[in-house]
Amino acid sequence: MTPAQVAALLNEPACDHNAAKKREKPGCVRLKPGATAGGCSFDGAMITLFPIADVAHIVHGSIACAGSSWDGRGSVSSSPGLYRLGMTTDLTEQDIILGRGDKRLLLGIRQVVERYAPQAVFVYQTCIPALIGDNIEAICHAAQEHFGLPVIPVDAAGFYGTKNLGNRIAGDTMVRRVIGAREPDPIPEAARRPGMTVHDINLVGEFNIAGEFWNVLPLLDELGLRVLCTLAGDARFHEVQTMHRAEVTMLVCSKALINVARLLEEHYAVPWFEGSFYGIRDTSMALRTMARIIADPDLMTRTERLIEREESAVRTALAPLIERLRGRRAILYTGGVKSWSVVSALQDLGMEVVATGTRKSTEQDKARIRELMGQEAIMIEEGTSERLLGLAEAHDADLLIAGGRNMFTALKGRMPFLDINQEREHAYAGYAGMVTLAQRLIATIESPIWPLVRHRPPWQSTIVGEA
Repeated sequence: MTPAQVAALLNEPACDHNAAKKREKPGCVRLKPGATAGGCSFDGAMITLFPIADVAHIVHGSIACAGSSWDGRGSVSSSPGLYRLGMTTDLTEQDIILGRGDKRLLLGIRQVVERYAPQAVFVYQTCIPALIGDNIEAICHAAQEHFGLPVIPVDAAGFYGTKNLGNRIAGDTMVRRVIGAREPDPIPEAARRPGMTVHDINLVGEFNIAGEFWNVLPLLDELGLRVLCTLAGDARFHEVQTMHRAEVTMLVCSKALINVARLLEEHYAVPWFEGSFYGIRDTSMALRTMARIIADPDLMTRTERLIEREESAVRTALAPLIERLRGRRAILYTGGVKSWSVVSALQDLGMEVVATGTRKSTEQDKARIRELMGQEAIMIEEGTSERLLGLAEAHDADLLIAGGRNMFTALKGRMPFLDINQEREHAYAGYAGMVTLAQRLIATIESPIWPLVRHRPPWQSTIVGEA
């Protein structure tokens, strides 16, 4: 990519925080040495596109860049595991010195096509082939002509910038090279319901972590909302090709892919909005907003009936759980949209969030935090162990809710911990996810281990008594 192309992706017009330099988000600022320490552009592109399940994903570079791709994230799929295989050209020093990178890539594409018969092949540029000048654009074009299936270059070398930039490169690649290439399948007669119009929607930034989108899909099916594509959780290549025919796009908890929603609106007149499926209020709001934008009166009526039924059922199921959670204090250390969407979910359970992380949050995210937690809300930019444990002690917090890397901070502080990031194994989205979230919170807060680890050991008590 040229510097001008990188600069254009960093300057996202749909993000309000880009309007003023002082309000820029860390993922959008001008690149500087060390900026990729928290994840490089290749990492961001890989995370975004690997969940497209029937595509062969080839990492063109050294074996280190492929890493351990098997279940690298908690994005799950109903398809066979092609997307989980770690495919790499495994460039060695000899390949680099002798200029054999292009040959290895062509051989790799051939092996993948003949062995797995994928619907498409994605080739990810990494630092080494970008530095030595491998022309993956020409190689992918030649392979596409020869094998007769799409071979898509994803030019996201790690040194281009941060993970956030890689997300945007991946989204931009899908809009330019994939979306719009196919029409949606007609709705089968057996699936049609008398008197109900089926409407097509997109979900961008939904990664089906721990299968949580499957909590929401039955609700959409009941309303007659056909999901053309979830970019990219449990997605298929042909679904991505049809995204231009949706009537509305919901940007689900992922500002990093906002460029996809904007470009769909600019190129194909598909309106979009940002929403969340975490919490009772936000799930209901998301469904209402879809119906309002589509502007089908019958859909809006059916949506209200469904919301009334589901909210009544989930509040009945949650009633005994909320009694055990009411008044509990939590510190939330995550980023982006989850910095406020999870706050809303915890408040629905009667809990108090005493502080929330904002390291990857935009100014819009922070504004929503203040709406939920008040103008004096404590926002954590850098969550060091000392900072998190200090806040927990100062505010008498009952547990820490964060990503897996913070688990040992909580354990050292002898306080309950709940994983909220992509490594988790439990689905928290939708109405059903709220019950699961409440159950997991109770399980960790009321675990019998905490009184034991906080109690003074007998030998210490004896020594103190003698003294």
